[in-house]
Amino acid sequence: MKKTFIAAGIAALMTTSAMAETVGVTIARFDDNFLTVMRNGMTEYADTLADVDLVVEDAQDDVARQLDQINNFIASGVDAIIVNAVDTNATEAMTQAAASAGVPLVYVNRQPVNMDTLPEGQAFVASNEIESGTLAAFEACQLLRAAGLAGGANGYILMGQLSNQAAVQRTKDVDDVIGMDMCNFINIIDRQTAEWSRDRAADLVTNWISSGEDFDVIFANNDEMAIGAINAMTAAGIDMGDVVVVGVDATQDALVAIANGDLDATVFQDAAGQGSGSVDAAVALARGEAVDQQVFIPFQLVTPANLSDFTDRN
Repeated sequence: MKKTFIAAGIAALMTTSAMAETVGVTIARFDDNFLTVMRNGMTEYADTLADVDLVVEDAQDDVARQLDQINNFIASGVDAIIVNAVDTNATEAMTQAAASAGVPLVYVNRQPVNMDTLPEGQAFVASNEIESGTLAAFEACQLLRAAGLAGGANGYILMGQLSNQAAVQRTKDVDDVIGMDMCNFINIIDRQTAEWSRDRAADLVTNWISSGEDFDVIFANNDEMAIGAINAMTAAGIDMGDVVVVGVDATQDALVAIANGDLDATVFQDAAGQGSGSVDAAVALARGEAVDQQVFIPFQLVTPANLSDFTDRN
């Protein structure tokens, strides 16, 4: 009988079939739109597999809680562990705990700081963040040029959690793009973290608007912050046709914002694909099968022109 347990406690492991592979999963936080799609991708895919059971826990954005969950999974005898890290700089202890116990471990979506030194039996499944921020930033550059702003444009960067490798890389991607000859007309007025949050981004952009500085573009490390920026600008009476806004993830809310003409572009990150890919990798490692240590699922740019290709994919 197939079972998926969502934050149901380690005792639930005792009810699984003796022949099933049991995979413990710890997610950075359940109250995140993108991570919810990824988590659903895991559980829905696991339900199609014979004799694979998931136990899924919410780390509630707490590094210590996540490490405790991993240690509890190990103590309960899971066959493999999947980790969506709260803090990508805190993964070495997680790697060591699993490696010492001989339990396969797969990091998903968020790149561990020790990726280049992962031991045998551990892997990383995600998308290459160099693609994400680069695709979004270059599209913004082209839109600004098309709007006649190649002589000079001002903008802001909304960054995710600075403890997260994706936020660091996506911000670097923007810097790399505006360092190109064809995009170096873009001046960044300020950059601050809104910690992936729609509400925090709205507050931050409201403050930027209050400063009186004219701006033409907002680069957001994810769609939630892009939507927060749009909400703040709309509330301030700014015409969204006058400001380029780009995000990353292609969440359902972002796709609606593109359809409404508020968001100019996002980048599809296959959350469900990452989730199912991490389950595949964890099960294969549990069965002693060979797995590529780094599995990258491509990003894809989403604009009004190809929006219909993505409306049913998240």
